[in-house]
Amino acid sequence: MNASSICNLFWAGLLAIGVCGGANAQGYAGLGTTAEGFAVPQPNTPLRFPQDHAAHPEYRIEWWYLTANLTGVDGQDYGIQWTLFRSALRPGSQDQENDANIWSNSQIWMGHAGLTTAEAHYFDERLSRGGLGIAGVEAAPFRAFIDDWHMTGTSEEIDQIQLFARGDAFAYDLSLIADGPLVLQGNQGYSVKSAQGQASYYYSQPHYRIRGTLQLPEGPVEVTGDGWLDREWSSQPLAEDQSGWDWFSLRFDDGTKMMGFQLRGTDIFTSGTWIAADGSATPLEPGVLTTTALSTTQVEGRDVPTRWRLQLPERDLDITVEAMNANAWMGASFPYWEGPVRVSGSATGIGYLEMTGY
Repeated sequence: MNASSICNLFWAGLLAIGVCGGANAQGYAGLGTTAEGFAVPQPNTPLRFPQDHAAHPEYRIEWWYLTANLTGVDGQDYGIQWTLFRSALRPGSQDQENDANIWSNSQIWMGHAGLTTAEAHYFDERLSRGGLGIAGVEAAPFRAFIDDWHMTGTSEEIDQIQLFARGDAFAYDLSLIADGPLVLQGNQGYSVKSAQGQASYYYSQPHYRIRGTLQLPEGPVEVTGDGWLDREWSSQPLAEDQSGWDWFSLRFDDGTKMMGFQLRGTDIFTSGTWIAADGSATPLEPGVLTTTALSTTQVEGRDVPTRWRLQLPERDLDITVEAMNANAWMGASFPYWEGPVRVSGSATGIGYLEMTGY
């Protein structure tokens, strides 16, 4: 099958589940559409490792999502993103996960890679249909891949991984070692996303130390830094009225960290997790985190908030989060903003910001 046929199949799948934001899609990328027939996350369900590092094809949507704040030997700051998405076209797709017939296989895969500097932003995208053997996730040993892009572990766990991606104008090859535990987001991995009860299973590894090489148009740069991996799967992670989200992963200079998000709908829904310096995690009750957009930037014809105020009174936190490069737009099949940020105010640090639905 040629590349054009594969691409046409992929787009047919995207349109079928509404991720291109057509007239019938609900929420960003259709993620607010009904989950009828798919598995739905349930509270008080223990996560299992290493099994949950692998795919969950009975759920409609899933991702393996890594961001990193890096510093080069040239003294410059950089950010990278590597994400693998899996979507099921129809319920019962677990029966077709290993079906080699591309016409009946229900899984579609999408990879995104980004590299951000203070002056430039690069991204690329990879697409595949299940059954081709060129995209997927394996648990033992851990491996997530699409084409030659890969996130590969040295064992069943994800405490040591190698990360690689390349595009027309950039590449990166990075080694990651975790020096802290996995963090179960929400209630032991059950993360509520709306007042109506939409939810996902969600855990993170926010403690990676990184070393490796970036390839830029002007040449290679050796880098070191910190990384954050998010794992999430669901079948309807948004309520029908929620148009998108603003997600923050922040690393403070005192060793603490915070994941926080707001989902934009008829009402604003906020939640997150506070992570102590020793890696212990405390979930934030819905609504205790306040997010305020302070200024916007015109990016690809859209007004995108690139400077924020975040307040968490229970931690005496009042900070400003500002994009390192306001033009970090991911012009992919479903576009969004993704880039490194700097933190000032009652705490200082670095992190990453993702914004969808603008």
